Amino acid sequence: MATPSLLLLLADGRFPAGAHAHSGGLEAAVAAGRVTDLASLEAFLAGRLATAGLVGAAFAAAAHRAAVAETADSANPARSARGSDAPDESAARSWALAESAARSAALARLDAELDARTAAPALRAVSRRQGRALLRAGRAIWSDAPFADLPATPGGAHQPLVLGLLCAAAGLSRVETATIAAYGTLTGAASAGVRLLGLDPYQVQALLVGLADACDGTAADAARAADDPPERLPAAAAPLADIHAEIHATWEVRLFAS
Repeated sequence: MATPSLLLLLADGRFPAGAHAHSGGLEAAVAAGRVTDLASLEAFLAGRLATAGLVGAAFAAAAHRAAVAETADSANPARSARGSDAPDESAARSWALAESAARSAALARLDAELDARTAAPALRAVSRRQGRALLRAGRAIWSDAPFADLPATPGGAHQPLVLGLLCAAAGLSRVETATIAAYGTLTGAASAGVRLLGLDPYQVQALLVGLADACDGTAADAARAADDPPERLPAAAAPLADIHAEIHATWEVRLFAS
């Protein structure tokens, strides 16, 4: 059973996964004059939560589901042999390989579907870059987690998939996993708003408090959606954010990586 401290640790922006280097698209929105003050930042955060937040949380929850999915004990020769004096090691290995193959197939489907939902090549690259950073931390902390089952795609797996496996390894629930994902889409951009616009950090934190119920609701919706096949997971889009991401990627000088 995971402790509340583990949830807080994984949601903390100081977790060594490089989240602090990303503005969630805010830097480009500020440069375009679309976010200029506290009110427009609030609208930006609400829109981000309803789009990227919902999609990312749903895919993280679905990856968590793939990581913890188990067949009934009676169908598992490895488990049924636990009480035996002579466990069937061959059956145990075969079962472990079958579980790994099923998990790999599920994660590959999720990776392909999330790729299809991420229209901007720049955002696809950012998601995979963040996934690699999170994976490094995850492997160092939970070395026995099934990270090897992540798809071996160029650039690595998408960040929500890595997050789902990491949270499962930490013993967090599916809802907690979705909450961390949704929360992360808010806090990174909010923190960037303080730096980019010189906003009062206390007022920005007040904005986050005001969005807490929406964040929890988004996480709950995402966790429920994770029961659906990958093709039916949320596909909320933000075309303007895609355009901003492509423009931002061309800048020679920028404060944030994305």
